[in-house]
Amino acid sequence: MPTSKPLPRTLEDWLAQLDKHLLPVPVEHHLNVCRALSDSRRSLREIADLMQASPALALCVLREANRQAGSFSAPSESLESALSRLGLQRTLELVKRQPARPIEEIPLALRQIQLISQHAAQQASGLFSGRLARLWQEIHWGSLLFLAPIWSLLATHPELFEQWEQRVLARAEPVANVEQDLLGVPLLILCLALAERWRLPDWVIQGYRLLVADRRQLVKALHIAREIQHPLHQRQMLDADIPLRRWLTQPANSILLANGLALSAHHAWNSPHSLRWQRLTGLYLQLPLNDVQQQIHQHAAQSARQHATPALWHPAQALLWPWDARRLQGKPAASPATTATTDKGWRQHCAQLLAQPSAFHNLDQLISGSTQALLACDLSRVLLLLADRSHSRLRAQQPTGLDKSANTLIIDPQHSQVLRRLLQAPAQLRLTPANIAQFSALLPGSLKALFPSEHLLIRSLASNGRVVMVIVADRNGAILGDTNVQAFGKTVQCIQRALDSFARRERL
Repeated sequence: MPTSKPLPRTLEDWLAQLDKHLLPVPVEHHLNVCRALSDSRRSLREIADLMQASPALALCVLREANRQAGSFSAPSESLESALSRLGLQRTLELVKRQPARPIEEIPLALRQIQLISQHAAQQASGLFSGRLARLWQEIHWGSLLFLAPIWSLLATHPELFEQWEQRVLARAEPVANVEQDLLGVPLLILCLALAERWRLPDWVIQGYRLLVADRRQLVKALHIAREIQHPLHQRQMLDADIPLRRWLTQPANSILLANGLALSAHHAWNSPHSLRWQRLTGLYLQLPLNDVQQQIHQHAAQSARQHATPALWHPAQALLWPWDARRLQGKPAASPATTATTDKGWRQHCAQLLAQPSAFHNLDQLISGSTQALLACDLSRVLLLLADRSHSRLRAQQPTGLDKSANTLIIDPQHSQVLRRLLQAPAQLRLTPANIAQFSALLPGSLKALFPSEHLLIRSLASNGRVVMVIVADRNGAILGDTNVQAFGKTVQCIQRALDSFARRERL
């Protein structure tokens, strides 16, 4: 997984960094595609279908085919035509140049945005391919590759995805302000420039040009779509604007609608943004809103069955929740009274840890007090692991905020270089997007499954000169600010004192 690099601030610098960046591909998918390309019995359709499991491979093949074709040839609109243009041998050589990585070493943000693209492709196929059967390949590949410029962005700077989620979706900050702060340029302009440079399918470029330079048609269509409960009035409004009616029925709009549905559903199905895309889809298909919602929910469930993985969020999961529930919750500024109450609670937990003699009568009480103190400093997932005398086992104790499987977790540290180092002497490791590539492969898979995060704190504590405890904590995957790290450090110092005090009490 790539480490974070300094962020460019101009369009030219962004294009220079992202244009030739090679996207990582899961090892298993890479091997399967290479085998298929070497098998003369496989058809182009079979190979193209196999490549769908790894959108990065589809992008590299289509991009290279259109680059080789030159500006005087029409760009390939589907993967099959790109494979035919390149030939299987050149395609195999191209695929072999792509970096193959274990799935856990590929940035979580990149896998998440590719899942959104796969969801969009499922929505497009389900909603539009039946009506536009002769154009199903253009619809499918256009909808899958529409967000491809963002794939490259998040492959090089995965931390941007979480920052975007928190600021735009959770805290509802103005999009333009966030883009200026994070990128220095509008995101849609960057996407359009990359799509044009890579010669992505024409429908992709048309969609970005509409969003960048000609939103008037889209705004007028959205205004009419609000009248979805009055289809006769809608028809009259469209009849009064012939150019708008002609634009609305263009097949190219299908991939924009599919991606609008998938992106907005990533936050919530019933948000105003999501409802706008649902109504516009209803206007495009000439269907009532209830019918549109039923169909997109069914296609989302189908997409989840095919592509969802435990580490990633798929909006189909939210269909089981209360309708007004939200995965991302904005954090309003705390009032002085609230801040004082929280700080007071943390101080009370730390005072209990620092009590002399020890306030804890048994180890379970000590672990519970330590966990509560960690939670009070704005950490949401906490796992305390106790080491046996030979350091051959780490056993979970009272995990909080984690899957039930954590209750019975036992880890053999001999299989993890990081844990072996932490058990040698007290030490702290802070995982960030900048160093996750260095340490991720050195952590046990069971631990990474419980903490699918690029922001993690791991600390070992000693008693009587021997490491006895390892603490793992995070903020449910959110960024750990300096305040969180400082509070964690102070709390761990209190836990260390509590361990020493408890050990002296045991000896008395």
